[in-house]
Amino acid sequence: MAQYNYMTEEGLQKLKDELHDLKTRGRKDMSNQIAEARDKGDLSENAEYDAAKEAQGLMEMRISELEGKVASARIIDSSQIDASKVAIMSVVKIRNSKNGMEMTYTIVAEDEADLKSGKISIKTPIAKGLLGKGVGEKAVVKVPAGEMELEIIDISR
Repeated sequence: MAQYNYMTEEGLQKLKDELHDLKTRGRKDMSNQIAEARDKGDLSENAEYDAAKEAQGLMEMRISELEGKVASARIIDSSQIDASKVAIMSVVKIRNSKNGMEMTYTIVAEDEADLKSGKISIKTPIAKGLLGKGVGEKAVVKVPAGEMELEIIDISR
């Protein structure tokens, strides 16, 4: 069974841009670094050459990972998602029942998560606990600090 990587158009474009950059500029820069290190003499004792080859291997691994993500990507059309329940692409306003603190998060694909801008991965404990719940419902979420009870105040797109 194929595993799809659901994301927004912007998220997919970001991955494609990174992939293009690594395949063009990244590979060229890496080739230049290896050639420069090779010119410095005996390869058996050349730590700079070994480091450049290792960096090349890591870059090629990242290229392969990005190619897989782009190939399995499926664009999410948020207008087609039921806004009455929490799902991927939902903007959810929640209240911590214990301390009354309110937070607003957008639930996004793992590659698009950015806590500073309020975007949390669908794979986080909070997102998993909220999925499928509606306004007014409570979710008990297991987090590293213990359990949190979160009440859903609002859901939007």
